[in-house]
Amino acid sequence: MKRTHYKLYIIVALLLISTTMLAYSSGVGLISYPGGKCYMFRVTLKDKNGTPFSLDKPDRFLSKASILRRERQGLKLDSTDLPVSPVYLQQIKKRGCKVVAISKWNNSVLVRGDNRQTLEDLKVLSFVKDSKLVFVSPDSIRPFSQRVHYNSELQTLDSSAHDYYGMGKEQIENLNGRKLHNLGFMGQGITIAVLDAGFMNVDKMPAFKNLSLKGTRNFVAGSKDDVFKEMDHGTKTLSTIAMNQPTLFVGTAPKADFWLLRTEDYLTESPAEEDYWIAAVEFSDSVGVDIISSSLGYHGFDDKTLNYCYSDLNGKTAAISQVASRLADKGMILVNSAGNDGMGTWKKVNVPADAYNILTVGAVSPDKINAPFSSIGPTADGRIKPDVMAYGCPTNVVSGRGYIIPDNGTSFACPLIAGMVACLWQAAPNKSASEIISIVRQAGSNCQSPDNIMGYGIPDFWLAYQAATRYSEK
Repeated sequence: MKRTHYKLYIIVALLLISTTMLAYSSGVGLISYPGGKCYMFRVTLKDKNGTPFSLDKPDRFLSKASILRRERQGLKLDSTDLPVSPVYLQQIKKRGCKVVAISKWNNSVLVRGDNRQTLEDLKVLSFVKDSKLVFVSPDSIRPFSQRVHYNSELQTLDSSAHDYYGMGKEQIENLNGRKLHNLGFMGQGITIAVLDAGFMNVDKMPAFKNLSLKGTRNFVAGSKDDVFKEMDHGTKTLSTIAMNQPTLFVGTAPKADFWLLRTEDYLTESPAEEDYWIAAVEFSDSVGVDIISSSLGYHGFDDKTLNYCYSDLNGKTAAISQVASRLADKGMILVNSAGNDGMGTWKKVNVPADAYNILTVGAVSPDKINAPFSSIGPTADGRIKPDVMAYGCPTNVVSGRGYIIPDNGTSFACPLIAGMVACLWQAAPNKSASEIISIVRQAGSNCQSPDNIMGYGIPDFWLAYQAATRYSEK
């Protein structure tokens, strides 16, 4: 693709963003917040006393697949794996508070109610370590997108001829992933959880008829369970991995298994979304997911007093980053978008992209230069970020309307990497999550001199495969 083409995509994207922001700022079409006024607090507990669960019997709270994943990597369970004390949960509920999200790893609960004082009073309970306000519902919100009509046949805006990968050709070849596919490594036996805002029409469009779907779950408090009715951001991210329509569009891991998990509340922006994300990640662990593709990130909220600052980007401060930093130790690989703030005042990666031992993905254009919007590092404690790069300026995706379109963002670079990681791990199943992460970094085009713009560069997955299998033979 010529340089002028992707410059045009950036200009169009910025114009669309500007127009949208103008419409929103004018207050056009605002509606009342669903369910009326409410508040949410993140309540951190002191301990897990009263739990009926034991590390000796993990099958009571983890699936067989989750246990086997740990055993295969030589990882032991610890106290963080034990569920939150049901005794404490019951006492919280007795006070008229609704528990809407739980984190056993952080030993915390997200509680919701319409009486702020009732929620604040939870901090006096003997088993409560800390309580923090993370959400206040707005008086009004912007209307959200509902399910739209889709094309019964996958459409492309490009009429030129393509090979087996169709519109996915350039983005997989940029990662040198075709060779792994040619050997039969297309994600079989690997389970990927895609965390996003909504997967509009994935359940209806024939384009996704070959999708191996294990299940869905909505973790956003107060919203409907159906993840397919609203927002197609997840449709787009999923398509870059899972699309399996030869000559039209083939993704980076078309034969993997998928969980589609909604964690993003697109009506508001608050730290409560961290709790939804955490709940989804811990659910992923419990059902045996191997890889998490998360095109989400946070630093600024509707309530500016809750915003993160640069010093918080240490992988330990944000609740979401604390959990993300644990994932490799649980035997899972998190692939997370870096963020799209490179042209703004923030510029840095978001949380949980600052986490330890994950793959944070930035965006490049077809000429292998970083996209100007792609967020940069380092973390506050000096670690290289992003980790690796992939097509994101633009990436070909499938929209909720059934069109193959180019779209910009690290959101779409992230799942490209996640899919190739699945193929690599399938090829080297004896490697641990941490080992796979390291191998992918070292296969990067910039691995000899990693920096905080390109990280370790664009990974060559054929080199990664050779390294992973060579080590396995020793």
